[in-house]
Amino acid sequence: MSLCFGLSGAITTPALPAAQQLPTSAVGQYQWLQKGQYNPKQSLAARFPAPTGYERVAVTSGSFGQWLRYLPLLPTGSSVHLHNGELKDRQDVHAAVLNLNTGSRDLQQCADAVIRLRAEYLFSQDPTQVHFHLTSGHDIRFQDWYSGRTFRVAGEQVLPASKPAELPTHAVFRRYMDQIFTYAGTLSLSRELVSVPLAQVQPGDVLIRGGSPGHAVLVLDVALQPSIGRRVALLAQSYMPAQQMHVLKPDSFQSYGAWFALDASQEQVFTPEWTFSQNELKRFE
Repeated sequence: MSLCFGLSGAITTPALPAAQQLPTSAVGQYQWLQKGQYNPKQSLAARFPAPTGYERVAVTSGSFGQWLRYLPLLPTGSSVHLHNGELKDRQDVHAAVLNLNTGSRDLQQCADAVIRLRAEYLFSQDPTQVHFHLTSGHDIRFQDWYSGRTFRVAGEQVLPASKPAELPTHAVFRRYMDQIFTYAGTLSLSRELVSVPLAQVQPGDVLIRGGSPGHAVLVLDVALQPSIGRRVALLAQSYMPAQQMHVLKPDSFQSYGAWFALDASQEQVFTPEWTFSQNELKRFE
C-alpha cells in the first residue's frame, strides 16, 4: 500500500481538432482496456481543450507526456469510487475520472497511482524498462520479477526470493505492480525523481511530498499563454483509501475550467486536498 501517510484500440478521428487527435503510434498503448474500448472522444485531450488564449505545450512523439495527453476518461459526470466500490466522501474535487482500474485492495493510493501510470507507459513501450524502488531502496525490475527473481519482506529486511517464471503479459505486470504498491510510496517515489522549477512544468511532472504524511499529484498536461509565458496544468490524483484516479478541479473553476494556474512567483501550489510548496515539483529522469 503506498501509504500517503506511511512508508512511504485507439483510432484518430476527424471529429477532433488536429491538436486533439490521438496519434497513430498510440494505438493499443492503454493496455488495461479491453480491445475496442478506447473512445477518442472521451480522451483527456478531447474533453479538456486548452483555455482561450492558451495552447498545449509541444510534447515529443512517443513520450510520457504525449501518452498522458490521450488517457481515456469515464463519461462526463462519473463519480469517484473507492477500491471497495463505495463512493469517495468528497465528490466536489474532480472534473473527470480516468478510465483506469483501481483493483479491489487498498493499494493504489496517491504515489501508487503515479507509479501505475508511469509503469503502464513504460510497459507499452518496452516491458524490460519497468522498475521501481521500494521504500527500503531496493530496485525491483519487472524483468527480474517475471523471470522468477522476486523478493520477500521479513521484518525490516528485504530478501531475495524465487517464483515460477512467467511471460510478461499485462496480467502478470498488474500482479507485479500490486507488490510494488505494497512496499513503495511517496518517500520512495520522491527519491526516484529530480527537482525542476515550477516555471518549467511539463506533462508527466509530479507534485510530491515524500514521507509521513505525504502526497503526490501528477501533471497530466500543460498549456501555455505564448505572449507572457503563463502556464496552466491539468492535475490528477488518487488518495486514501485507494480510489479511482481523477482529474482535479481547482477552486477557481470558472477561470480556466479544470486547468490549474501554476504561478512560479507564489510560494505554494493549492490543490483541493493538499497544498504543496512551489519547490516540490519533480520529474522522471
